[in-house]
Amino acid sequence: MTAPVFVVERMPTGGDFVLDGPEGRHAVSVKRLEPGEDVVLTDGLGHWAEGVVRAAEGKDRLIVAVESLHEEPEPMPRITVVQALPKGDRGELAVETMTETGVDAIVPWQAARCITQWKGERGAKALTKWRSTAREAGKQSRRVRFPEVAEAMTTKQVAALLAGADLAGVLHEDRDHDSTPLATAELPATGTIVLVVGPEGGVSPQELAAFAEAGARPYRLGRSVLRTSTAGTAATALLLGRTGRWG
Repeated sequence: MTAPVFVVERMPTGGDFVLDGPEGRHAVSVKRLEPGEDVVLTDGLGHWAEGVVRAAEGKDRLIVAVESLHEEPEPMPRITVVQALPKGDRGELAVETMTETGVDAIVPWQAARCITQWKGERGAKALTKWRSTAREAGKQSRRVRFPEVAEAMTTKQVAALLAGADLAGVLHEDRDHDSTPLATAELPATGTIVLVVGPEGGVSPQELAAFAEAGARPYRLGRSVLRTSTAGTAATALLLGRTGRWG
């Protein structure tokens, strides 16, 4: 087993470090870590420290002897998935599995055919849930660089994001449109890859036109049509393998 990961607000500089608050409580009362066990402390931004538990105090304080400090460089090419808002809790499922797979950034998208609407307080709560899910999935999958979950974007904003990408694509399964298999697309060695995952009802012709004008091409994953909550994960896995990041 690899060492469990805990998130800290500030990175230790060496010596003993006190892990307290919710993370300390999880380490002491849930994980029940004991002296001598290995742990990893991270800020979720690529900085991390290896340490060994010295002692547990009360229900929420873990004393960690920091042994080494590290920084994980940002991987290239950077993979961003623009995720149309799924129904119910399938949005959190998409964020969770994409995070576990290794996506670098997730952009919620209010597509024309989305049933779910992020408005006002409801939208703010939903975004908080997505970000919390990414954080917890990052810890669970032993990542030290968690994916960024952006504010929800409009179609116009997504088009601008696509225009600045080194590879821009829309996962589109309509047989009436000329789409290229993502498995054969020419990928950049560095820079950014941005893929749009449409809603269950599909990407509208107007949205496809806006994205095409921004330089995005339609791509398909395979013969089967994936749900919006799983397509991003499948595409991320394919890209990670093809770019060598899973090498």
